[in-house]
Amino acid sequence: MPQQYQHPLLPQATHDEDALQSFVISMRGHISANLTPGNRTAFEHDVAPAYQRAHGRAPATRHEVRRAMLRHPFHQSWSSLIRTTQELIWDSPGHSALRQIAHINAAAKPRGKTLGSLTLDPTATIPPYLSAVDIHCMPGNFHQEVAGDDDVFAAAVYDRGAYIYIMGGMGPLGDALGQMMVGYVQDTFEDFAPKRILDMGCGIGSGLLPFVDAYPDAEIHGIDVATPMLRYGHARAEALGRKVHFSQQNAERTNFPDASFDLVMTHIVVHETSQKALRNILKECRRLLRPGGVTVHCETPMYDDRLSPFDQAQTDWDTYFNNEPFVGPMHGLDADALMREAGFADDEIANGDLPLYVPGVDDGEKGDDYRHRIGGYLSILGARRRA
Repeated sequence: MPQQYQHPLLPQATHDEDALQSFVISMRGHISANLTPGNRTAFEHDVAPAYQRAHGRAPATRHEVRRAMLRHPFHQSWSSLIRTTQELIWDSPGHSALRQIAHINAAAKPRGKTLGSLTLDPTATIPPYLSAVDIHCMPGNFHQEVAGDDDVFAAAVYDRGAYIYIMGGMGPLGDALGQMMVGYVQDTFEDFAPKRILDMGCGIGSGLLPFVDAYPDAEIHGIDVATPMLRYGHARAEALGRKVHFSQQNAERTNFPDASFDLVMTHIVVHETSQKALRNILKECRRLLRPGGVTVHCETPMYDDRLSPFDQAQTDWDTYFNNEPFVGPMHGLDADALMREAGFADDEIANGDLPLYVPGVDDGEKGDDYRHRIGGYLSILGARRRA
């Protein structure tokens, strides 16, 4: 497992804190590799036959599978373990971050001339769909401030916690998804050379920074509603020598003029918004695109014929038990219909898949089978405005 890059803002762990974080990573790996497959065994050997006897048919939807699985003792034990581990993902780095918060906050303050910029809006409000729930069980969500002015506690916890959650699978800088997205954009739109790029819901900028490297002549912007994430993201980008303009804005309606960008994107943001907000965001993307511009949004897989009702129910666990209430409803949406509703014509829509892979591995040697074994695929909501 690659070690996380030690930039100046990352919380540093004591021996005992590191031991706890390592335990959480190991526990997540154990659950994923050795326990999660037991759900399928329980379903196929116990739950599905019992459902067949009771109803005269197999469970036909993810909701029927989920309700039936809830009564099985193995699934109950698995669910309890994974929920507890999810809480530890944030609790374990939280100790480190809180102990050093004065130092981290000081390191995040802009000093002297900077490469990029940071623009905060003191009148900004957190949308109800984010303020009403601690998304994926992260206490206080992305916007919590615990140490007065200039606080970045939530972002520091997120930076280390996301590494623990993915078990290092997104690389030392947590930017593998951004690298995959760069590859997707370059492969799908071969003649495309964006000069102005916007990442909506950019967080600390992990998915955005690869675009700085891929398009060094482009003007790069990242927006978010969470103040700590923007402060931290700006300082982190500066420490890594990347020029990004961060600003505090709601993606449903930004202050950028019409036709401002060649590329507008999100990275695993769609499932954390309400359906009303999602529709507003996609319409805003179209408003912001220049002629010939591209919008792409990568998400966990949309439900389709490739996913059985059981597999859909497994993904739906997050909807009910991981404080991610928009996951299931989002997965059930019609991607093409969403893009048409946003104003894109059928011949502009470019929805598809983003195969998961580890950047740096020779795909020519390993091929699609290797990508599949790494983790399958993500769904892409995409479109390109006519030139």
